[in-house]
Amino acid sequence: MDRSNGCTAPQLRRFIKSRPYVPMHELRRRFAIDGGDDDVTQVSSNHGHIYVGLPQREGSLLGELLRGGDIGYELSLDPRTPVVVGVYPMRPVPRS
Repeated sequence: MDRSNGCTAPQLRRFIKSRPYVPMHELRRRFAIDGGDDDVTQVSSNHGHIYVGLPQREGSLLGELLRGGDIGYELSLDPRTPVVVGVYPMRPVPRS
């Protein structure tokens, strides 16, 4: 994968739907998402703001998938900030 182009929303969706659960570090590894340890993107959801440990571009793509109902998320509420630690498909791809 060309690191300068990054991933697309369809690539993220396809990868997440191919697994029952994807931790955030696995998304970073799979798509070679480079960024600092403190890269966090605020994402608006139906339940308020959540924080995704991805750079702005990829975090925004993930936010689109969350708001579209394509994926769900698991939060770490420690200390009290809703930080996404993993995602899962809301409508898994049927296996044939």
